[in-house]
Amino acid sequence: MRATKLFNEFFNSEKAGGLVLMACTALSLLLANSNFGPDYHHFWETSLAGHSLEHWINHGLMTIFFLLIGLELEREVYLGELSYLRDALFPIFGALGGLMLPAGIFLVFNFGTATQSGAGIPMATDIAFALGILSLLGSRVPTSLKVFLTALAVIDDLGAIIIIAIFYTKTIIWSNLLIAL
Repeated sequence: MRATKLFNEFFNSEKAGGLVLMACTALSLLLANSNFGPDYHHFWETSLAGHSLEHWINHGLMTIFFLLIGLELEREVYLGELSYLRDALFPIFGALGGLMLPAGIFLVFNFGTATQSGAGIPMATDIAFALGILSLLGSRVPTSLKVFLTALAVIDDLGAIIIIAIFYTKTIIWSNLLIAL
């Protein structure tokens, strides 16, 4: 009974998601860099319904994650902290800087080399970690800062996705793009 109460209190806490994310990240890093590394990698390549577990997570669960984040941001745009253009401009310009600065630094070190075309890789922030760290801080972080950082991370990720889609693809499949819209 006590264990159930503790379990419920933990997972009803705002900090639960951040703690689970950090614990899983630490465990993954330890396993991948230990003697279990090859077995760990092989586990994620296990086929399930024609795709690897890694594929299902990267393409399936991350789609749901971004949908939920997008819905939360949409609510903020229509009813919350980002409902006025002047309030939304700050995270938009921050995200533009977050796209250009990492790509610029990458190009400083890779310009004129065979790897210079990889400038799109460091553009996207990791929204899951940004939100996980924010959740660890809990109520000590003002709601406006949480909304700003969430908007910044999402806009940055969307910008990186658009850049990758335009500059790193050979052909655009318009039907898939229209379905996504």
